[in-house]
Amino acid sequence: MARRSDPDLARLRDSIEQIWEIAQRLGLRPFPTHFELVPAAIMYEFGSYGMPGRFSHWTHGKLYQTQKTMYDYGLSKIYELVINTNPCWAFLLESNTVLQNEFVVAHVLGHSDFFANNAYYQRTSRRMIDTVTLNAERLRRYEYQFGMERVEQLLDAVISIEEHVDPFAETERRERPATPARRQSAYDDLWEPVMSEDQQQSTRLPARDGVPTPCRDLLLFLARESPILEDWERDVVEIVRGEMLYFYPQMQTKIINEGWASYWHVQIMRELDLSSTDHLEFAALHSSVLQPHPGRLNPYYLGFTILNDVERRFNALDGSGRERLFQLRETECDVSLVRNYLTEELVSDLDLFYAERRSDALVITEKQWEAVRDRLVEQISDFGIPTIHALDADYNGNRELLLRHEWNGRDLDLSYAEKTLEGVEQLWGRKVWLETRENEGNPLLLSYSRGDGHARRQAAA
Repeated sequence: MARRSDPDLARLRDSIEQIWEIAQRLGLRPFPTHFELVPAAIMYEFGSYGMPGRFSHWTHGKLYQTQKTMYDYGLSKIYELVINTNPCWAFLLESNTVLQNEFVVAHVLGHSDFFANNAYYQRTSRRMIDTVTLNAERLRRYEYQFGMERVEQLLDAVISIEEHVDPFAETERRERPATPARRQSAYDDLWEPVMSEDQQQSTRLPARDGVPTPCRDLLLFLARESPILEDWERDVVEIVRGEMLYFYPQMQTKIINEGWASYWHVQIMRELDLSSTDHLEFAALHSSVLQPHPGRLNPYYLGFTILNDVERRFNALDGSGRERLFQLRETECDVSLVRNYLTEELVSDLDLFYAERRSDALVITEKQWEAVRDRLVEQISDFGIPTIHALDADYNGNRELLLRHEWNGRDLDLSYAEKTLEGVEQLWGRKVWLETRENEGNPLLLSYSRGDGHARRQAAA
């Protein structure tokens, strides 16, 4: 912990040791966890960048300014930031009360235990802070060699599609007749995801030049198959991809991870010898974290509610509620948790429904519990990000790129899609096409090139 000579720091240090012992006794097995007290400016900087030492980009600064302004005006507050590494790093606000930081420490140990034991995190690097620091240094070197503006323009294009990665994509390098092989270096292993032999087996059909298509991982596809990117530019694309793959499990497990940490901060805080005043402050903190959000789901609340319901039902069945929770912690993600454990009773208790915006009003269109559950599963399975496949790297026979949107009933924001196509065209170097649907499924074909600009036309069904 950061050094500060005052009684509150001594009390917090003692509390952390006590909370660690309670967590171990209750069955948690977190990574060794290092806590740092930091001011709000540092907390929000780390929060906007995702972790300390990450490369600079204006999107990170924009997020920082937004979050810090909300904090300054008392509209929102980040209580903690915890990083999936071994040892685990966690940052506490120095402006928190001791009780608030005790609450946060208990919550953090739930996250650390989840990182250490959940299957979806087993492929992630446990030394990611070192990796992002090296990545940032490489990008600074590219800025020195090729100019800040050129590197920033490249990052703008790559970050516009950074969510379009696939942890199970084929990663074997293939020959690219049109471009030289990517330069190898001593640092390559730092951002290549570790894949098992089974995961490396691809079932995709090879395109005419050996490109694995259809390919959901657009960053991988562009890094390996772009006809125009230089080696250093391919390296930048793969840097962003490698960091996104690290964050990907956090997107897959937001509900269960926050539910798990919330469940355990309750169990641990109950074991502390709190005064009546501290109990009231803890109750207020807990309620603020789990408070339902009108019009949208609070992942803390949903995950906490499902896990408590699982414990209750299995305790009533055979007394195995806590054991069942530890099994879920090891194997489940948000999709499987909701699909398998969101019951009819919970849908009713949580007052869940599906609504659509029609004209200027939201209209409830579905309240039947199974339909509501399935729509929720559908939404969290892609994190609200449309699924796009690289379909043909030689469209029209002249190396134009054809993408396909896997339409699931939700239309693309066409203005946003067209802006994103500009970034893809920058990375591909030739015209880019996108098949999608609109207006209840009517086929639509978008295209963009710097020479021809944007075009939309109805496509054959």
